[in-house]
Amino acid sequence: MAYKCLTLEDRRKIEELYGENKSPQEIAGKLGVTVATIYRELHRGETRDAETAERRVRLSVRNRGRRRAAR
Repeated sequence: MAYKCLTLEDRRKIEELYGENKSPQEIAGKLGVTVATIYRELHRGETRDAETAERRVRLSVRNRGRRRAAR
């Protein structure tokens, strides 16, 4: 399966489907991503809020940077 960066709309869909008591396997199948991706997103948005998950992703991306080599 190819890498796919989730959008806020994808996260909202995950939130909606999870709220309907769909299993992570069913959600992954509908979105075309791996089950691990769904579990990661559910963990990221523990409040079950898509906007919270999106904020955490943006913060993580922003905080990434060049790593210094250990001397």
